[in-house]
Amino acid sequence: MKPRTSRLPAGLTILVAAGLAAVGCGQAPPPYKPVADVKQLMQGIVDPSADVVWESVATIFTKEGVEDRRPRTADEWANVRNHAMMLTEAGNLLMMPSRAKDGYEWMKMAQELVDTSAVALRAAEAKNVEGLYDVGGKIDEVCEKCHKKYWPNY
Repeated sequence: MKPRTSRLPAGLTILVAAGLAAVGCGQAPPPYKPVADVKQLMQGIVDPSADVVWESVATIFTKEGVEDRRPRTADEWANVRNHAMMLTEAGNLLMMPSRAKDGYEWMKMAQELVDTSAVALRAAEAKNVEGLYDVGGKIDEVCEKCHKKYWPNY
């Protein structure tokens, strides 16, 4: 009768080797190199991107009549989509260690920016005017809540 042998060590060796290969054989990832502080990020990316999303849809009543503002061409939809994407990713940039003001609260608010802006991104990709209109107010609420705590005199 043959003695039973376990295949676990060989399988485990293959698993460990595959894991090390997946992470680059233990090499550390390159460090982040932020070039903008939070205020510059707000002025250069967040504010302009939010403005494009907010201003992309509106119903404006004047003496002359009603203006129904919405993206109509492929280029206009792409512009809104691109700015919604920048706004979404800006939330991730705000969570980087060199920018995060504190732990839990800052990270939670930055994640809310990611989540609500991602809704705008999906609405722009779907060319959903109502979706863009609805999420604009939610993005504004997220921004205002954060500004009240971290940038009260903006």
